[in-house]
Amino acid sequence: MSDEKIFMDHVSTTPCDPRVVEAMRPYFSERYGNPSSQIHEQGVLASKAIDQAREQVAGLVNAAPKGVVFTSGATEANNLAMFGLAGIRGKEYRRILISEVEHYSIYYTMEPLRAHGYEVETVPVDKTGLVRPEALAKKLRPDTALVSIQHANGEIGAVQPLAELAALAHAQGALFHSDAAVSAGLVPLDMKAFGIDALTLSAHNFYGPKGVGALVLADGLRPRPRAYGGWQEGGLRSGTENVPGIVGMGMAAQIAKAELADTASRLETLARRLRDGIASRIRFVHFTGDRERRLPGHVSFWVEHVEGESLILFLNARGIMAASGSACSSNLKAHDEEELVASHVLAAVGVPTDICAGSVCLSLGKQNTEEDVERLLGELPATVDRLLMMSPSYADYLKQQKHR
Repeated sequence: MSDEKIFMDHVSTTPCDPRVVEAMRPYFSERYGNPSSQIHEQGVLASKAIDQAREQVAGLVNAAPKGVVFTSGATEANNLAMFGLAGIRGKEYRRILISEVEHYSIYYTMEPLRAHGYEVETVPVDKTGLVRPEALAKKLRPDTALVSIQHANGEIGAVQPLAELAALAHAQGALFHSDAAVSAGLVPLDMKAFGIDALTLSAHNFYGPKGVGALVLADGLRPRPRAYGGWQEGGLRSGTENVPGIVGMGMAAQIAKAELADTASRLETLARRLRDGIASRIRFVHFTGDRERRLPGHVSFWVEHVEGESLILFLNARGIMAASGSACSSNLKAHDEEELVASHVLAAVGVPTDICAGSVCLSLGKQNTEEDVERLLGELPATVDRLLMMSPSYADYLKQQKHR
C-alpha cells in the first residue's frame, strides 16, 4: 500500500490555491489597515483591496460588484438570505418554499421562521434529487415571499435547473435565492441569465480561504441586516471586514472563472472512470443523484447491506479520505440528544432505510489523478466484500437466497 494520502472529499473543502495564499499574504502584516479608516494610506489600501475582491467575486457569477456582501461563510450568507429577504415583501407575503435537500443552514431556518409567523414548506425532489418545475409550480401561491433552492447538493451531486425554477417563482412574484456553495467554480453560474435574486458563495469550496463567503444580491435588492453596529458591507453585515480572507476569496474567484472549463472537463473524465469502475466491480451498488445534471468530479452511491461510515473508515485506514452521506449522521442528534438523525437528503430521494445504512460521496479535486482513481478502485472491492461478511442483513439475505 502506498503511504501517500489521497483526498476525495472536495465537496466539504478544498486546499487553498498557492496563488490565493500569495495574494493574501501582504494583508496580514504589510497592508494591515482597517478599511473603515480611510483617512490614511493603510485604510485606503485595505478598502481598495475589498473593492477589487468585490469585482472579482461578481465576475464569477455575472453580477454587479455592489451586490456582493461579504460574510463569514455560506452559513451566514444563507441565514442572511432567509431571514433578511423573508420580511421585505410585506405582511401579506408569509409563505416560504425550500427544497427537501437543502443544506442544514437553510433546512434549520424553517422552525425559527415558523415561530415568526411564516408558513414554510418543502418542495419535493424526484429520485435523482432534482426539483422538477411542475413540483415547484404546485407549491407556489400569490402569497409566496421567497423560494430557496440550492444549485447543487453536496451529498448526491445533483445540479438543479435554476433558470426554470427562478422563472416560476418570479411569475408568482416571489424572490428566488440559491445556495451555490458547492457548485461555484465547478459549474457555470450567471445570476442575470438564471434570474437569481440572491446567491450564496463559499470561498473554501473553490480553493479560497475558510471563514469567508458572500451573499450576492441582484440590483436594488436589500435584505434586512442580521448584524447591527456599523456601515460595513453597506450596513448589511456590520463588523470589521476580514480583509485577508476577502482578498483571498477575490483571487480564488478570478482563478476559478479562468480555469472553470478546463477543471470541469478534467474532473468529469476522472469521475466517469471512477463510476464505471465501481459499477463493474462492486456488488449491490446503487448510485445517487442525476447521472447527467451533476457536479463535475462527484460520484455518490450506497451499497446494500454495507454501512457507509464503516466503508469510509476502512478506506481512511488505507490512506483514502472520502465522505459519508450517512443515514445516521454521527455529528447530528435528534431533539432527545441521544437518537442519531437520518440524512434528510437520502430520505428525500427514496433510499430504503431497511437495506441502506449510509451512502458514500467521492468528490474529486484539481490535484487528483488517474492513479488516485485506480488506487481507490483497487481498494474498494475487497473492502466492500469484507464489510458484507460482517453484515447481519447480508447474512439474512444469503439465507433467503438459499431457501429459494
